[in-house]
Amino acid sequence: MSLILNLYNHQIVAHLTPEPLPRQKGVYPRHFGLIFLEESDWEALLKRGQNNQLNFYSPPKRRFIGTPIEHHTFFLEDPFFNLLEFKFYCQPEAIFGGHDFPSIGDRLLE
Repeated sequence: MSLILNLYNHQIVAHLTPEPLPRQKGVYPRHFGLIFLEESDWEALLKRGQNNQLNFYSPPKRRFIGTPIEHHTFFLEDPFFNLLEFKFYCQPEAIFGGHDFPSIGDRLLE
């Protein structure tokens, strides 16, 4: 069985499994991420999650403030303990750039 979602014109497919998955101890190694190109879209989803009292694994925050990889982020946790990250980069070129910043992929959220 699967569930197909339309999230800002992106198709997300989730497959259900009868086996329970263990809860993670941090965001690594298993999470899904989506980057918004418009800050207003990121904010709208954040407000929607808050208004619907969704389970925030990590509340909204700004990371790497004052650097080229500065971004807004929050993580949701679904009922099966999957972690979903939603980001907005302040500088669009950071989406696929920023290779000189070892902080990308850090484990500070664990």
